[in-house]
Amino acid sequence: MDLATIIGVVSGIVFIVISILLKGQLTTFFDAASIMITIGGTAAAMLISYPLTKFLNGLKVIRHAFHQDTVEEPDIINMIIDLANVARKEGLLALEEKAVELEDEFVKKGILLIVDGTEAELVRNVLETELVFIESRHKKNQKFWEDVATFGPAWGMIGTLIGLVNMLQQLEDPASVGPNMSVALLTTLYGSLLANFVANPIAAKLAERSDSEIATKELLIEGLLSILAGENPRIIEEKLKAFLAPSVRESIGAQEDAGEEVGA
Repeated sequence: MDLATIIGVVSGIVFIVISILLKGQLTTFFDAASIMITIGGTAAAMLISYPLTKFLNGLKVIRHAFHQDTVEEPDIINMIIDLANVARKEGLLALEEKAVELEDEFVKKGILLIVDGTEAELVRNVLETELVFIESRHKKNQKFWEDVATFGPAWGMIGTLIGLVNMLQQLEDPASVGPNMSVALLTTLYGSLLANFVANPIAAKLAERSDSEIATKELLIEGLLSILAGENPRIIEEKLKAFLAPSVRESIGAQEDAGEEVGA
């Protein structure tokens, strides 16, 4: 579970509710017709823009905003070092047994290519090609929510225009102008909330998730190619640390030093 997303959602709702209660009532800001035209209109526009399967898939990826599925980079470095030690002691063919135990299909594919005796350049090409298509899928999911952020305010404005038309038809009743005007403006509010509290933040979170996963897989590619080249595990470790922030590198070094002291 991504704690930052949960905190953001809860705090956003709390701030909005409190700001409303300080000056008015929550019921004033609820209108079924405004919700229908904003949410329903946005959904209709998205269905026109995307095939049904991609529309449903776009909705499903919202779970990635709430769940952190990626493995931490220090853990990946440790895994690569373990594989390098196995390859150094028992040979590359011994990695096939290790590949069966792994859940990550990307790593498993790389290891099996190495075991099959594939040349380093071809291994890199195969893995980087898959990386390109992974990034492409991620960008499509991000664009889905960016489109939601575009359509939401537009449909909110359409709802406002509809509300203004209805208001102008009742100008003979001055008492109805204020309430009708507030209802008309609610669709603009709903559209803005849909874009800036839901869609854009989800798109930004998906982009952050994508960048993290791509960086992780680039680290994996370099590690696997280093194993194929027969490099010393210690050299591989130092090379892969270049992918990490300095603070993380220092923490890894501190853990290793602590382990050596305990062993001594």
